[in-house]
Amino acid sequence: MAEQPTYTDPYALEKELRKVQALMKLEQQEDLEQFKIKSAQATIAERQKRGLTWYPVKITKEDIGFGGKLVIELERQGGGSGLHLFQVGKNAALFGNIPGRGGSDRPTLSGVVTSVKRNKILLATTKEDLPDWVDEGKLGVDLTFDEVSYREMEYALGKVMGAYDSRLAELRDVLLGAKPARFRPEAEATLYYPSPLNDSQLSAVRHVLAAQDVAIIHGPPGTGKTTTLVQAILETIRRERRVLVCAPSNTAVDLLTEKLAERGVNVIRMGNPSRVSDLLLQHTLDAQIMAHKSYAELRSLRQTAEQYREQAGKFKKHFGWEEREQRRLLKQQAHELLQESDQLERYITEDLLEQVQVITCTLVGAGNRAIRHLTYETVFIDEAAQALEPGCWIPITKANRVVLAGDHQQLPPTVKSEKAARDGLRETLFEKCIRRQPDTARMLQVQYRMHEQIMEFSSQQFYDGKLVAAPTVAHADLPDYDLRFAPDMAVEFLDTAGFGFQEITIEESRSTANPEEADLLLKRLAQLLEPYDQADHETDLLTIGVIAPYRAQINYLKDAIEENDELVGLMEHRMLSVGTVDSFQGQERDIIAISLTRSNPQGEIGFLSDIRRMNVGMTRARRKLLLVGDSSTLGAHPFYKAFLDYVESIGAYRTAWEMQ
Repeated sequence: MAEQPTYTDPYALEKELRKVQALMKLEQQEDLEQFKIKSAQATIAERQKRGLTWYPVKITKEDIGFGGKLVIELERQGGGSGLHLFQVGKNAALFGNIPGRGGSDRPTLSGVVTSVKRNKILLATTKEDLPDWVDEGKLGVDLTFDEVSYREMEYALGKVMGAYDSRLAELRDVLLGAKPARFRPEAEATLYYPSPLNDSQLSAVRHVLAAQDVAIIHGPPGTGKTTTLVQAILETIRRERRVLVCAPSNTAVDLLTEKLAERGVNVIRMGNPSRVSDLLLQHTLDAQIMAHKSYAELRSLRQTAEQYREQAGKFKKHFGWEEREQRRLLKQQAHELLQESDQLERYITEDLLEQVQVITCTLVGAGNRAIRHLTYETVFIDEAAQALEPGCWIPITKANRVVLAGDHQQLPPTVKSEKAARDGLRETLFEKCIRRQPDTARMLQVQYRMHEQIMEFSSQQFYDGKLVAAPTVAHADLPDYDLRFAPDMAVEFLDTAGFGFQEITIEESRSTANPEEADLLLKRLAQLLEPYDQADHETDLLTIGVIAPYRAQINYLKDAIEENDELVGLMEHRMLSVGTVDSFQGQERDIIAISLTRSNPQGEIGFLSDIRRMNVGMTRARRKLLLVGDSSTLGAHPFYKAFLDYVESIGAYRTAWEMQ
């Protein structure tokens, strides 16, 4: 039965949203505190190491952006190296490292990152001219705290709470379970496009078309959620003029944009993509503006304005009344031309948005200045089970109908404040709706990734035993890939109970490692891979993922692989990667090997009790799932007890004694 909230108290729904709002404030405070600790007390070198700073940088280009504001291109000197956290839409500031002026006294120029290439950043600044201090010392660029996301979420929540007797009020009540969702008969949903979708995928598409308020596509691992969502979008734009497609991450937005563009859809990607592919770039708003017939006129206006500004700049020092007047007139002419160019850019943007079928963006991007005023018959939100509830409300405030896609049995959204997470901020709008209004959801049931033995335990625990392995993967194990592999189970649990492989707590990082368990896992992995010869598989190289729940165990595994002749070569060829479950989200590997790490007399399992995380880890595997752990520590938890029973039932249980 659905958990239908009985809102006899007319203020109950408002109370729920006020609580979400308060938790969001907690999260913002924690995020800001963490940011301050990371950046404020750190030297430039430390911030560089953490990926928060590029230093030194050089200004390689100046341009005029929207509203006459300066856009500068910054290039990292010395080729740059190392990972960084700069991405499109993030707030950043150019700073001058001027002798005698350090810390908070350092001069800065704020802006927003609009493009990131390997060693170049475009920064749209808040000023019309470059400050004089840029010539006085070395320059760097810092990431600054992201107020924009929180501001947009706060604004959207306010609209949702204040909605009365409107479509937004109805959608709010349906999504939160206070009113039943309405559907037209699915038989009326004629599909226009031929597609190779299976029955449960087609049912989900028809369900989307029949929904009058909300529809949910529930996509367990490997079930083709993106394919189904794209098909639902194609069918919807046959019936509607323009739809909005969002996701919490840039990566998911990029993937959907690419898939839609490949199907010939007229799509505009708001914001800049994180994947730099030609196909994606040509669908960005900037590229579409540049391809517009009126762009030549826009460019000419901006170039003339720039020439006037340059001339005005020559009168900076040592000038009298006449020069001052000349400078004022030149700046005024430049300003008027820029206003004209802004109007033209608005016209071009409106013209493009008038003709577009699909606009894609992140959840926060739905509040982008260029599309803020638009409304949509349907808004699609992918990865909705990984999105904070306030983030989802941003696009929903512009919708007449909502489609959510995701899987609430996989990773939840990241919440930095432990108190906010504990008090409910991790519970997503997707979860609330699917729990309170189960009729809104259709689950995809055929998975195309895993051997059926790898799938079965996850199916029983999380999906009511409803998952089915497609015939192409049901029996696809390692021998099916290459006959030289010894016949074996697709799932294998190596039990270290009784071996005395005790975990070690690393005090400085409060992390946990189990070196002996890690060694055993790598020994078994090397043994498994012995028959493999990559020279015979140039086009379909075997892929391997090694997962551990703790950073200390991951570090130990990486070091041990470096010293392992059989495995280090695979790592160098990028066939083998090591990381946490989160780093493998949305990915898959032929072999997944998991070190469960925990082994103690108290039966404490810490992180491992987050069974959704373990669901993600186990379902990354296509052909072989190998787990190593201590059954005496794990067995006290019902989930791992059920897993131990499962491996026993299929003959996949082995003891570490067999590896001696």
